[in-house]
Amino acid sequence: MLMSFHTPYVFVIFSSFLLPYFGMAHLQNIEDAVYVLDAIALDFNNHDDNATIGTSQYIPQGGYAQFLKADGLRGKRLGIVRDLFNNIGDDTIMNSTVEQHLKTLRRGGAILVDNLKIANIDEISSSEETALVAEFKIYINAYLNELVASPIRSLSDLIAFNKKNSELERLDYGQEQFIKAEKAALENLAKLTREGFVKLMTKNKLDALVSPGYSVSSILAVGGFPGVIVPAGFDSDRVPFGLCFGGLKGSEPKLIEIAYAFEQATKIRKPPKFNTYKALLNNYSQFKVSI
Repeated sequence: MLMSFHTPYVFVIFSSFLLPYFGMAHLQNIEDAVYVLDAIALDFNNHDDNATIGTSQYIPQGGYAQFLKADGLRGKRLGIVRDLFNNIGDDTIMNSTVEQHLKTLRRGGAILVDNLKIANIDEISSSEETALVAEFKIYINAYLNELVASPIRSLSDLIAFNKKNSELERLDYGQEQFIKAEKAALENLAKLTREGFVKLMTKNKLDALVSPGYSVSSILAVGGFPGVIVPAGFDSDRVPFGLCFGGLKGSEPKLIEIAYAFEQATKIRKPPKFNTYKALLNNYSQFKVSI
């Protein structure tokens, strides 16, 4: 599960690498997001047994709302990997804001472990597409196998059908995405994350990793780890950004405590103004906004 709390809304992203692209609920604050998470957890086992294998063990008795604690930072060990700060660049406002937030975390009672390194960080971060196509194969097979009235029962059947009917199907983009999707890729990525992120967290006895924006999101997504992004401020273009807290599997309770305490200590989220979205679109889209 990845819970992402960003300005102006919070969105909750559920387990599996694929779902960051497809499954999200937009909310305004951490409390709302936790209530949504509780509702999901209560109904989690009823519809998809495959999704619950290995994950239901992490759902706490009594739900997640009990971890909404204003003093949730106290005693938490938070790791800082400076390589993940590269996305800030030379934005002095963003740099200054992030450093102030690190001081806020310390004032809240957190113990910051700075200048850490994640082994294989570049390889893990660049493997999102590999993980995506590999999980695509796994989940498309499960979906096709459950169809009642269809001769197509697996990815192999689908590839064969498309090849046989290529003119009819007009496959302008070919079969590359289907063919290169292999489960072995996921196994290799799992190994890399164990040697990198997991080793870092366990060796330093960390409760969470702290990073600005989405710089650690690919590592969390590839490894299936939980994370939460809390509104942290605005960059020099007045575009909102967040502070991300990521942890090991099953660490949602600690992440909620940390994120909620940080949110209550800062209360940065404000209703958005159109100019913010204009700047966002102009910075991240090929289409410029004109009024």
